[in-house]
Amino acid sequence: MSHIPTVVDLAADAVTHHYDDMIAPSGLTNFLGTVRVDHDLTAISATTFPPVSQGLAKTAVLFVDGRIFESYGSPITHEWRADRVVRRASLPGLELETTTVCVPGRTAVAVDVRVTNTGAEPRTVPLMLSLAARVTRSTEAWLDAEMPSERNTVETDASRLVFADASGDAWSVQGVDAEASVRLSGVAESPDEYEVGIGGTGRGGDVTVTLELAPGETGRFGYVHAIATTRAAALAEFDGVAADVPAAVAASERFWNAQLEAAFTPGNSEFSGHLPVLETSSDALRKLYWWGVLGVIWFRRDFAGNVLGRSYDTLMPNYWATTTFIWDYSLSSITHALLDPAPMKRQLSHWITSDTHSHFGTSSLTGGPVGRWYSVNDYAMTRLVNDYVRYTGDAGYLDEAPGAGRPVADHLRYWSLAWHELRGDSPLADYGEIDNLLECVSSYTHEVASFNAANVWNLRTTAALLEARGDGTGAAELLAEAEALVASVVDLYLPGQGFFAAQQPDGSRLPVRHCYDFNIVGTTIAGDLDETTRREMVSFFTRELQTPAWLRSLSPWDPDASYSVRPDHQWNGAYPAWPADAARALVALGEPRRALDWLPGLARTANQGPPGQGHFQEEAMPPINGGARKAPPQLPYIIDWACSSAGAYVGLVIESLFGVDPSVDGLGTVNGCVGALDPDAVLRGLRVGDRLVDVHANGEVTEVTEAR
Repeated sequence: MSHIPTVVDLAADAVTHHYDDMIAPSGLTNFLGTVRVDHDLTAISATTFPPVSQGLAKTAVLFVDGRIFESYGSPITHEWRADRVVRRASLPGLELETTTVCVPGRTAVAVDVRVTNTGAEPRTVPLMLSLAARVTRSTEAWLDAEMPSERNTVETDASRLVFADASGDAWSVQGVDAEASVRLSGVAESPDEYEVGIGGTGRGGDVTVTLELAPGETGRFGYVHAIATTRAAALAEFDGVAADVPAAVAASERFWNAQLEAAFTPGNSEFSGHLPVLETSSDALRKLYWWGVLGVIWFRRDFAGNVLGRSYDTLMPNYWATTTFIWDYSLSSITHALLDPAPMKRQLSHWITSDTHSHFGTSSLTGGPVGRWYSVNDYAMTRLVNDYVRYTGDAGYLDEAPGAGRPVADHLRYWSLAWHELRGDSPLADYGEIDNLLECVSSYTHEVASFNAANVWNLRTTAALLEARGDGTGAAELLAEAEALVASVVDLYLPGQGFFAAQQPDGSRLPVRHCYDFNIVGTTIAGDLDETTRREMVSFFTRELQTPAWLRSLSPWDPDASYSVRPDHQWNGAYPAWPADAARALVALGEPRRALDWLPGLARTANQGPPGQGHFQEEAMPPINGGARKAPPQLPYIIDWACSSAGAYVGLVIESLFGVDPSVDGLGTVNGCVGALDPDAVLRGLRVGDRLVDVHANGEVTEVTEAR
């Protein structure tokens, strides 16, 4: 088999469901924008091509023979690939199939609709699409989870409808590529205060195509939704796609296969770097590695007006479009440093010139801050700069002064000591309330083990970078701080139980059985823990958190398990990076075999497209073909279909399993555990600084040339 995946290799399992089953609607992207592919056969929503958005507005809802398709009760099968979503269903005497794509290079979505008469008599089949839009162009950053939208005007134009906002700065053209009847709805305009599920989706009108089908005959038409900032541009986008919808579908496959090939090719024209090719006989290892790669590429954004030129969003297709969260970006840090280091450097420099103690991310529309402070930010920024420098070899970055401010090395020193400003009477930093931490775990507040352990890591990591630059005195001061702090972190551990307490401002301690302490303590200060503590932590993890194919973020034995049903951080599921980081912690705590044995189960969960913002663990919701089910976007779950922290699985494979751990001085010795799974596994073409190397499961590192 090829060691570079195609869209077929990364295809999700087919999922068959009925109306509004607990299935998360999937997404598509062409790097210019995104769209959500809804539960019926043609409907799409959350169509967003920055700077134009329209919230979660739904359009192209299908009616067959005058009846809304969803009311027939027929099961629908969705088949997701990076380049398309194929939807299939049967009605008496009819087979219906649609293929939806985000058209490469266009601010447009296309749906190719095919209907087959399976009966014995000729059939007249009217197919109506109910069309709506709420396009707007905001001059501000999109500061809410849902993208902006506003009420539109609408007019007919041939076999399409033309929607516009009040200012004439946002346009949506929707229609078909066949002869059709078009009408305005005649329904009162949707209100200004619009909310999906309460205010409905609004209606602009509908377009009807009537197919005359002989027995066994298949008819088709294409639906196109084009968005732009002017009427002329939107019409041109529509016409360019509607001229040949099947060609747009074929182009999407070529486009995505080219992106995947480029991601693993040195000197490619799509990314400023590349990722190593994994050669292995382990299907699980390969699947998880590819899952992580795809889940980062998926968030690349190259739209016109992006203040960074290129950025990587965090969630899609429902929430926080155009926002890059520092936390999530850091969880894919190694992937960014290898695959696309140039935009990573721009993103880091941009964050360095902002106050990362006042927001959780930035808008690629304006460059301005978004949201409240997240407690992770000092750790995340240290991790990002460290990974960028050690994988690219760009040690000179530490001397650069973004925004004509302080050198990056000074920022590293500041982040490593910023916890001093968060102390009260305790030696530990107080990381605030629920909104600064895990949001839906009410007991995980104030002096938590995770970020205090991360402070020890920040101090040691910055010390190593300072030492490499010849600042031995500065390095020694930070190392002394780390040694003084680590004992206080370990003091939060509850002996015999395997987990830690969160210390409150009054000195009381709340036991918290959460995976985040396990993950961060395990990956940052495992060497400071005695053997008994390490053994008890692993025992707790395997007993109360680990599941065959996923993870419980919070133990169901924790009293706070009743607080929320958000499956990214609660008892009923986990955020996508947590299993990857838990496996890394298992390796660091001296239990690599447990991590390796877990991989086949985790790989079963890589069966529904890129990792979701949260997957239900198997006790909370039945798995999908053995994989932990993606949680849906509606209340009370509010979980998005995909999340950019997928790159954590790349870090798991490269660093924890293969043992790659470069410093600012270069690669050094490799000592991994992957040989116990596949003794012949190889990472081909790993770039570390100026070196291009193959890393073998036995720890051997061999130089390679670009020409191979």
